[in-house]
Amino acid sequence: MSLPDYKSPGKQPSPAAQQHSPVVQLNVGGHIYCTTLGTLKKFPNSKLADMFNGPPKLRSDAEGRYFVDRDGTHFGQVLEYLRVQRAPTDHLQEVYREAVFYDIRPLVKLIEETPRFFGETVGRQQFLSRVPHYQENLEVIIRVARAEAIAARHSTIVVCVLRSEEDLARYNDAVSGLIAERESMVSFGPWKGTPTAVDLLDSIKMDIEAKGYKVSFQPYSVEKGFLFKSYDFFFKLTFTWW
Repeated sequence: MSLPDYKSPGKQPSPAAQQHSPVVQLNVGGHIYCTTLGTLKKFPNSKLADMFNGPPKLRSDAEGRYFVDRDGTHFGQVLEYLRVQRAPTDHLQEVYREAVFYDIRPLVKLIEETPRFFGETVGRQQFLSRVPHYQENLEVIIRVARAEAIAARHSTIVVCVLRSEEDLARYNDAVSGLIAERESMVSFGPWKGTPTAVDLLDSIKMDIEAKGYKVSFQPYSVEKGFLFKSYDFFFKLTFTWW
């Protein structure tokens, strides 16, 4: 449970004093938490427990609270697990990173076994690892979109999704027949596996929006730009800035 970040009018205990008290206050990257040493040392072999074994290993803030120089946004969910062994239901990726950092292995294992996390890591991420240059292409898309955002409400990029080697050959034919000025274009694929082009588009949208952008896809009409009209692997990705 995160407490409001305010200065208490009373004298705050020093880390040395807190060491001998069952109740401790923590400042985790500006987020204030109050818990017990027993909770923090629930799993003796964890990095978190080690922080509070023996002489204080952490610095203190101006109020005498233990200070952990790390984003504490999701530390409350870690504490909740330590208190009642309740599995987190939101922000699994973020809580997982905290569990790994503090080396709380039962929590790491618990999150890894949840259907949503399992599907993300074993399903989606394994699929994306088979798409050549996926992360690099995402970076290119964002960089180009930002460059085209000057004095504009929208930026558009043509995304070409090549599911198979056959699509790749058809794509090369289409590019050779280009008769108009080419718009910004990024190509994905081909890849081996059962996921479809729609699955890849969903992943692209999901990963870009996870970075804070608002985007949408729609089929891209190639009648004016290409001699051939039967290609169905071009899509228009639109960034909306305001």
